[in-house]
Amino acid sequence: MTSTTPSRGRRRAPSRMERAAGRAAALQKPRVILALLLLLGLTSVMLLDGYLRSEIGNDARVRDGAAYDKVPQKILDGGPLLTFAGGTARTRSLPKKTIALTFDDGPTPTWTPRILKVLEDNDIEATFFVVGSMVSRYPDVVKDLVDQGNEVGIHTFTHVDLSYQSTGRLQRELKQTQLALAGAAGVTTTLFRAPYSSEINAVDNYSWPVYQEIGALGYTSVFVDTDSDDWKKPGVSKIVRWATPKKNEGAVVLMHDAGGDRSETVTALDAYIKKMKAKGYSFTTVSGAMAKLDGDGDGDGGGVGDGSGVGSGVGIGGKGEGAGAVNAEQSGRRAATGATLYEGKALVWAVAVAEWIVPLLSSLLFVVGAAVLGRFAMMLVLARRHHRQRNRRRGKGGRFSWGPTVTRPVTVIVPAYNEKECIANTLDSLARSTHPIEIIVVDDGSTDGTSEIAESSGMPNVRVIRQHNAGKPSALNNGVRNASHDLVVMMDGDTVFEPDAVHQLVQPFADPEVGAVAGNAKVGNRDTLIGAWQHIEYVMGFNLDRRMYDLLRCMPTIPGAIGAFRRDAVLEVGGMSEDTLAEDTDITIALHRAGRRVVYQEHARAWTEAPASLKQLWSQRYRWSYGTMQALWKHRKSLTDRGPSGRFGRVGMPLVVLFQIVTPVFAPLIDVFTVYSMIFVDLWMSLLAWLAVLVVQLVCAAYAFRLDREKYRYLAMLPLQQLAYRQMMYLVLIHSCVTALTGGRLRWQKLKRTGEVGTPAGVR
Repeated sequence: MTSTTPSRGRRRAPSRMERAAGRAAALQKPRVILALLLLLGLTSVMLLDGYLRSEIGNDARVRDGAAYDKVPQKILDGGPLLTFAGGTARTRSLPKKTIALTFDDGPTPTWTPRILKVLEDNDIEATFFVVGSMVSRYPDVVKDLVDQGNEVGIHTFTHVDLSYQSTGRLQRELKQTQLALAGAAGVTTTLFRAPYSSEINAVDNYSWPVYQEIGALGYTSVFVDTDSDDWKKPGVSKIVRWATPKKNEGAVVLMHDAGGDRSETVTALDAYIKKMKAKGYSFTTVSGAMAKLDGDGDGDGGGVGDGSGVGSGVGIGGKGEGAGAVNAEQSGRRAATGATLYEGKALVWAVAVAEWIVPLLSSLLFVVGAAVLGRFAMMLVLARRHHRQRNRRRGKGGRFSWGPTVTRPVTVIVPAYNEKECIANTLDSLARSTHPIEIIVVDDGSTDGTSEIAESSGMPNVRVIRQHNAGKPSALNNGVRNASHDLVVMMDGDTVFEPDAVHQLVQPFADPEVGAVAGNAKVGNRDTLIGAWQHIEYVMGFNLDRRMYDLLRCMPTIPGAIGAFRRDAVLEVGGMSEDTLAEDTDITIALHRAGRRVVYQEHARAWTEAPASLKQLWSQRYRWSYGTMQALWKHRKSLTDRGPSGRFGRVGMPLVVLFQIVTPVFAPLIDVFTVYSMIFVDLWMSLLAWLAVLVVQLVCAAYAFRLDREKYRYLAMLPLQQLAYRQMMYLVLIHSCVTALTGGRLRWQKLKRTGEVGTPAGVR
C-alpha cells in the first residue's frame, strides 16, 4: 500500500466554482419558495377558471312551488320594479306603450354583439342583466355594450338561485359582479335581476327575504311583464307574439343573449322592434322608464353619487331625448372609481390570465399524458427486446456473446470522502470478487479516518491514495492516472459489489466498439418506506430506461455506483469533468461524442445506500437533476455532431430532455387536474382515470421487477409512491429548473451514511 499527496498541511484555496456555489447557497431557500409559488399559482389559476365556469361552488338547485303567504299581497299584485326606498317596499309598473327590453345571462362574444347591432340599427337602448363570471371573461363585449348607451344590471356572478344561499354568498355574488363591471367597462349598477325569476307574483316565502336584503343594499329588483320564452327556440313568430304586451300596456320584456343558439332571438328582435314601433310603442332602459314615471321628461337623465360601491356612483343616461335629475334609486349605471375600479381591473386581468393559461395547460396535459404513456410503451417494448437479445440461449443466432471472455485484470477505483461507516463493507465485497482486480482507494481529504480503515483492511491488492479535498471528479481522475490496467471500474465508497459484478461488468469490452459499461445499481437499504420508494424507482425508472437507451445506443448516464470504462477512452475525453455536478452523465455524453459505444450490463449488480431521510433525498436528487441539466447544456452542440458521435444528440438528448425534464416538469399538471376533477367535476370518473394510469405503471413496474428478478411485494408501495414520493421528485426538478433559469450554482453535498448496506447476500 502506498500514499501520495500528503493529507496534512495547508488546505487549498476554494476554487472559483466552489466560491460561486457558496454564494449561491444562501439563495436556495428563495428558489424553493419560488418553485412552490409556481405550483400555488397554477392551482389558483385553475380554481379561478373553475369558479368562472361554475365547476367550483356551483349550486344547481332551483326552488319551485314554494308557498307565498308571507309575501305582502300588494307586492304580488304590483309591477315589475321593486325598490325599498326608506326601508319601504314599493313596486312600479311601466307607463302605457313603453317597453324596456331586457336581456339575461350574457354577455357572450357570439350573440351579444349581434343583438347590439340590431339595437343600434333601430336606434334604441336596452338593459342587459349580466352574469359576473361572463363579464370577467368577455370584458370587451361589456365595454361595447355600455359605450353604445345600453345599461347593465346584475344577474349574480355564478347564476345561482339565491334563495338557497347564505347572506355572505349573496353579498359576494353582488360584489364580484360589481367588480367585474368596474374592471370591464368602468361602471357599477343598482339594477338587479335574480336568476330563475320571472313575474313578481312568483315571489315566494324563500325568495322574499332575499329581495329584502338586496333592497336594503340599495338595489332595484327588476322582474318581467312579458317573457318571450326565446330560450325554448319556439320560432321567430312565437317569440314576437309572446313578447308583445296586451292592451297597449307598458312592459319589461325578457329575452336572452346567452344560453345556447340565440339566432332566433336575433331575428325576432328586429321584427319585434319594428312591429312595436309601428303600434306606437317607445323603447327605453329600465332606468329611463323609472325616470319617465317620475315625470322627468321623455328621456333619461343623470344623478350623482360618490362611486364608492353598491348603490352609489354617477348615473348616466341614454342618448338624451330629454334630460333631468334622476335620484339614486332610479340611477342604474354608475361610474366606478377608487378601489372598486382598480380591484375590478385586477379581477379582469386575473381572469384573462386564467382564460389564457388553462387552455394552454389543458393542451400541455394532453401532450404530457401522451408522452408518459408513450414512454411506458416504448420502455416495455424495448426492454423486452433487450432482455431477449441479451439472454437468449438457443434458436436463431445462438447464445448471445460479446466476444471472447474478458479475463484480464481490472482496476477498481473507489473515491472516498468521510466514508468510515461504509468503506470496510465496500472493500470486503471487492475481496470476494471472482475477477482479478486491483483496488485504488482515493481518499479525498477525509477527516474521519477513512484512509486508515482502508489501509488496515489487510488486502494486498489495495492501494490508498490521499489527496487534498478536491471533489469526486478529481478523486476519480487521480485514480485513473494511477491505474495499472487498461480497464477501470468506478464505484462509490458506500457501495458493495456482488462477487461476479466486476466480471460481468467488463465482458462487453470483448467488443472493441464498447468504450464504457453501465452496471445494475440496486438499493440496499430498501426496508424503510423511503428506501422502498427508491427501490421501485431504481428498478423501474433507471434500469428499465437503461435497457431502452442501450438498444437505441444513446445511454445518457453510467451510474456512479457501478460503471466500467476503457482507461484510454476516459483520458481521451479529458477525464471526469468538474464543469458539472453530474460527472457520470457528463463523461457518458463525452464518450458518445468521442464515438464510443456505451452499453448496459444487467447482470453486473451493485448495492448502494440510498438516502435515508427526505432532506438527504432532496439534496441528492436536486444535485442529480441540476447536474443533468448542466451536462446537457454543456454538450448541446452534440445536436449538430455528425456520424456515430452525433447519435446521442440526434436521439438521446431529445429523449432525455423530453422524458427527464420537460415531461416531469409538467407532470404535476396531471395530478393537479386529477385532484381538481375529483373535487369539483366528477369524483368517480376522475378516480377511475387515475387508477387506470396507476395500473399501467404497475404493469411496467411488475415487468421491470420480473426482468431484475426482484420480489413483487415492494410493489405494494407503488400507490403511496405515486401520491407522495413522485410529488417530491416533481418539486425537486422544478426547483432545479428555477435554479438553472436564475443562474444559480450548487456545491457538492456529502450525504450522511450509516453503513447499513453490508454484503450483497445480507441485503437480498
